[in-house]
Amino acid sequence: MASFKFAAAALLALGTTSAFIPSNYFGPKAIQQSAVQTNAIYNANNARSRSSSLMVVSDPTEVGAPGGGGMFTASNAENRRILPEDAGDRPTMKIVYVVLESQYQSSMTAAAKRINAGSDNMAVECVGYLLEELRNEEAFESFKKDVADANVFIGSLIFVQELAEKVTEVVEPLRDQLDAVLVFPSMPEVMRLNKVGSFTMKNLGQSKSVVADFMKKKKQEDGSSFEEGMLKLLRTLPKVLKFLPSDKAADARTFMMSFQYWLGGSPENLESLLLMVGQDYVGPVKESMQGKEKVVMEEPVLLPDKAIWHPVAPEIVFETNQKYFDWYNTQHCPDAGIDPATAPTVGIILQKSHINTKDDTHYVSLIAEIESRGARVVPIYSGGLDFSGPLDDYFYDASGKSIVDTVINLTGFALVGGPASQDHKKAAQCLKKLDVPYMCAVPLVFQSFEEWQSSELGLHPIQVALQVSLPEIDGAIEPIIYAGREGATGRSVPLADRVNLLADRALKWSNLRIKKNADKKIAVTIFSFPPDKGNVGTAAYLDVFDSIKAVMKQLKADGYDVGDAPDSKEAIMESVLNDPEARINSPELNVAYRMNTDEYYELTPYAKDLEENWGPAPGNLNSDGQNLVVYGKQFGNVFIGVQPSFGYEGDPMRLLFAKSASPHHGFAAYYTYLEKIFEADAVLHFGTHGSLEFMPGKQVGMSGQCYPDRLINSLPSAYLYAANNPSEATIAKRRSYSATVSYLTPPAENAGLYKGLKELKELISSYQGLRENEGRGPAIVNSIVSTAWTCNLDKDIPDLPDLETYDAKNDTKERRDDITGKVYAQIMQIESRLLPCGLHTVGVPPSAEEAIATLVNIAQLDRPEDKIEGIPRVIAASVGRDINEIYRGNNQGVLVDVELNERVTQASRAAVRALVNQSTDSNGRVKEVKNFFDEAAGIFGGLLGSKKPWTKAIIDAGFPDVDEERLEAVFGYLEFCLKQVVANNELPGIMELLNGQFLMPAPGGDPIRNPDVLPTGRNMHALDPSSIPTQAAVEVAEDVVRKLLEKLADENDGAYPESIAFTLWGTDNIKTYGESLAQVLALAGVRPVSDSLGRVNKVELIPLEELGRPRIDVVVSCSGVFRDLFINQMNLMDRGIKMAAEADEPLEMNFVRKHAIEQAEELQVSIREAACRVFSNSAGSYSANVGLAIENGGWEDEGQLQEQFLTRKGFAFNADKPGMMEQQADLFKSALKTVDVTFQNLDSSEISITDVSHYYDSDPTKVVAGLRDDKKKPMSLMADTTTANAQVRTLSETVRLDARTKLLNPKFYEGMLSTGYEGVREIQKRLRNTMGWSATAGEVDNFVFEDANEVFIDDAEMQQRLLDTNPNAFRDMVTTFLEANGRGYWETSEENIERLQELYAEVEDRIEGV
Repeated sequence: MASFKFAAAALLALGTTSAFIPSNYFGPKAIQQSAVQTNAIYNANNARSRSSSLMVVSDPTEVGAPGGGGMFTASNAENRRILPEDAGDRPTMKIVYVVLESQYQSSMTAAAKRINAGSDNMAVECVGYLLEELRNEEAFESFKKDVADANVFIGSLIFVQELAEKVTEVVEPLRDQLDAVLVFPSMPEVMRLNKVGSFTMKNLGQSKSVVADFMKKKKQEDGSSFEEGMLKLLRTLPKVLKFLPSDKAADARTFMMSFQYWLGGSPENLESLLLMVGQDYVGPVKESMQGKEKVVMEEPVLLPDKAIWHPVAPEIVFETNQKYFDWYNTQHCPDAGIDPATAPTVGIILQKSHINTKDDTHYVSLIAEIESRGARVVPIYSGGLDFSGPLDDYFYDASGKSIVDTVINLTGFALVGGPASQDHKKAAQCLKKLDVPYMCAVPLVFQSFEEWQSSELGLHPIQVALQVSLPEIDGAIEPIIYAGREGATGRSVPLADRVNLLADRALKWSNLRIKKNADKKIAVTIFSFPPDKGNVGTAAYLDVFDSIKAVMKQLKADGYDVGDAPDSKEAIMESVLNDPEARINSPELNVAYRMNTDEYYELTPYAKDLEENWGPAPGNLNSDGQNLVVYGKQFGNVFIGVQPSFGYEGDPMRLLFAKSASPHHGFAAYYTYLEKIFEADAVLHFGTHGSLEFMPGKQVGMSGQCYPDRLINSLPSAYLYAANNPSEATIAKRRSYSATVSYLTPPAENAGLYKGLKELKELISSYQGLRENEGRGPAIVNSIVSTAWTCNLDKDIPDLPDLETYDAKNDTKERRDDITGKVYAQIMQIESRLLPCGLHTVGVPPSAEEAIATLVNIAQLDRPEDKIEGIPRVIAASVGRDINEIYRGNNQGVLVDVELNERVTQASRAAVRALVNQSTDSNGRVKEVKNFFDEAAGIFGGLLGSKKPWTKAIIDAGFPDVDEERLEAVFGYLEFCLKQVVANNELPGIMELLNGQFLMPAPGGDPIRNPDVLPTGRNMHALDPSSIPTQAAVEVAEDVVRKLLEKLADENDGAYPESIAFTLWGTDNIKTYGESLAQVLALAGVRPVSDSLGRVNKVELIPLEELGRPRIDVVVSCSGVFRDLFINQMNLMDRGIKMAAEADEPLEMNFVRKHAIEQAEELQVSIREAACRVFSNSAGSYSANVGLAIENGGWEDEGQLQEQFLTRKGFAFNADKPGMMEQQADLFKSALKTVDVTFQNLDSSEISITDVSHYYDSDPTKVVAGLRDDKKKPMSLMADTTTANAQVRTLSETVRLDARTKLLNPKFYEGMLSTGYEGVREIQKRLRNTMGWSATAGEVDNFVFEDANEVFIDDAEMQQRLLDTNPNAFRDMVTTFLEANGRGYWETSEENIERLQELYAEVEDRIEGV
């Protein structure tokens, strides 16, 4: 019996989709640009093709595409139904099969027809379903009927949970009546359906198995060699089982033989499979054959498990690359006009099942296109899902040197593990060893070309998760759709223009490896957002021009021609910003090129398409009226150019459009110039972020009509992106084909205190020493109250005593402590708030002081999954306290806890400083991190009883009983983190891409929550979307929801809110592993459930008894980036909310159902349709454009902003129709008008609510007020999980906290001003974003504008500094103050307004040179 268990475990361990038989055909029309020689070879090869048909391939997207969402497959199982034409008296065996992909369709069809034509013993009725078709109710009902009267069910690669459940739902009840059930690698619950006589897998995955554990361990240890061993085992086992006498052995052998035939995949192999199962297990066939001799099956026809395959090779495959090149270099290359000595070489990874089933036209097409460009190919396959072994075997020569210049994976799957289980670390190490660009192209699996073309979303969500997200974690770039299936036959066909693009881009990347650095042309592209001269060089937290200086220096050192590039930041900036004829008074940037309209139309194939939105070229953007103008400056072979803006920022009408407009002519001309006139070998997009990746087009899986694809065309793109923004970086990777290089954001430091706030802390310190003194104590409390009012803290402390009437000497000591504690808690909240100081320069790692700031924040978090306690927890335990209790007391203003929290914080900082000081040099930098845990000195120190430096620091800070042993884990971790923090990989990372090397992948996110983000300078990726929300994220979310609902119930006489409007962000959910997503589910009383592979793709209702409160209705507004990255999670939310709406529960305990019933009646739709609560932009569009309007002043009134929000964000996601985002403005409005509370999350200290416009752009507070029947403004709340001490605050509290710690804080604005030009822009941006909150939520206190005016305008010296450093940005600042007053957001004196008006005129004159 152990043999059978071993066989079953082997099968599951492989989890393989394999392929085995070659095909040598190629349809000539697939080659669009082939060289004459190559074309002749492939045409000649048609004559000896063994394929069943020659396929004529054209671009199916030219055909009128069907309507609908394009996400359900429009193919029909009837196309796969084969009925015997004349069964006669033969018994008919009915086969029903379900497969993930369609390549088996033609072989199954041929096998059935061969049996019907040639077998005397049986006839076959055969019908097949593609897994995705089962989502369609009609198809599902048809599937049920077919299985009900089937003899045999076959399933393969059923790895989509909800569809696996559908298959199980239908087959399991009928399993006993079916003659046989054959399920090849799939989800465990589907595998358990297997039945071949007495052979079953009914216990698979349900009990602990020594064999399965052994297999799993060996797979992890041996990887590819393990898989190869398993494949050999599967070949050998049937021969062994043949000699065992029992029926069980015979049945097990039949199953193993069936699997081999299935893997063989050819019509001949599948014919043997059907005949074998029919004569041995199908009742009517067995009966009719009594007394007859059974047919002896042919052995499976199998190719080697790994090899090199070429469509025109005389041999089927080559098992060594030496044999392959003996033929390829000496025979094929001369015939094809390829010079083996100089040609670039492209390695290609193929899926074996396509070769075997003669379904290889898409592979042959790409091979021919690459060869037609004069390049060589090495196409390899594997029988398993671990390609690391074949890659090692075939992509190196005998001396161990790489023979390929680029690798393209055409399977679309992760390199190691395919769709089942992945080993990303192994994949990345394997690819880094090879060290060439690694592209993972995608064949359409669940859609026909027409469906994909008509779908605004583009690639099917399941494929995005399996074949885009997972390969990205390996380090793959460029998910280009290159092939799909033809609807009727299911055969794979290439898409001509995509194949051409893929070939062009692969060879451009190869070129970067081959071309000499001195000859390479590099286009550095910088951004200007909002479009204004004072904003050129926009990038989040990056000193752009100082970083460009560093890059230019590195390029020069590496042999690139940088001409006479200046070596100072200011000179580089000057050369780009200003026309040489004039200095500061030039309204124009430096003009690098003027493109006349004839040249533009000739070189830009899609130029005419832009006229619909922008009229004929040149237009008035990036134009001098006659020509299109490219701004920038060339230095040798390096061009520094300014990417044009979207173009509609200041146009109220365009901002209102529900869908974004095409790029304007100037934008198109810029990329035409880079590719076709400057002839760049690569583009380096500089900083977070530009507009290219947000241009209209599909979400994922671009077509040739999508503007990011048209603009970047064949240019390799490296994109420098902030490490804390993996979501938008992922959009750049997928939509503009960019390889990202992460850069560090400035380390977060404590905000500190200033002016009256600093004075308050000193007063509190005095009070702590004199609180028992009845003379001095009350006097100090009076001063504390007075100063708190002066600092406007009355807004944050509702029970702060009245300034006019209060006298502390008449109060109790307890009440004085209470007042002081609450004020202390507020100022400590401000002081300890984290803010990034200054801007980052590429290639400059943090100083020791900056490293300390980062490590202190890392050290405060518990990491239970790694058994690491945060330093504050260990210190608190030394005085008998739990750190969470201290946080609670601190938040409530309990004086003793506020004081203790401050002492714990200071002790933590001192301990981290002691660690870092050991490795700090005389320049205040950490060059080499000393290892304190392995050094002999540490051992001797322990023997002598001396304490570690960090322990001593904590003891000296007043905690003598701290447990040194408990600190070991966290300080070992901090030592590792210190090495990552100070590593300098950004410039090397950029150079690796420009040199055509493989850049190691790394997660993006918050380095404090996830230090694996460090070191920067790697190819940033998001995460596996099916992995969130994690269990840890669910637990944190439940805690935040509890605090949120407690706060709301306390303030509303115990009543819960009925509906909460929620905003979801892509980056936030990556950083927190889905905390805010889990909050949405928790509010509605829904629980996420993991499947048997650990993927989160199910939800279930939490029973009301367990929930203990009503289900809260939620209206979810997803950012466009969240929509792109997490469409499967939108599906989860929609399914969960609809489950709640359809639950038969009392309406007073289920507000989701209550509102859905009301809205169904109002809108005359079903309850299920009325329960749509997940909204976003239309596919390919981003944001509500509210931020754009406010940043550019292009808005008339708040009504316009609210209309933009409703128009652009009112597209509903519907799990019942997942192929589209449907405009549902009426439903959106109906749902919003029930909202009591608006809610957002702050998860990171690096990006707060005034740092970017995104937060207020998606805030619906005033929108809801306008829609509600009572016009009452909803309460606005924000959850702050930026520290271990998570809190829920009102929006106005959060705005005040942000203003005090950033805009009004000298530590912040002086840090920004120290960087010069960019720093002024950063200050102005925060002022403008603060006004944005006035416009969308009305939650900004007057004192914020008043104090800002005092800091930046009243102070003559400060005013002059701003004007001299960046006059354009200073003009914007003055404009913002005037606009805030003019729109009624700031009341101030006439004197202030007059001064601002005069100042505006002065600045204008200065800029214009008057």
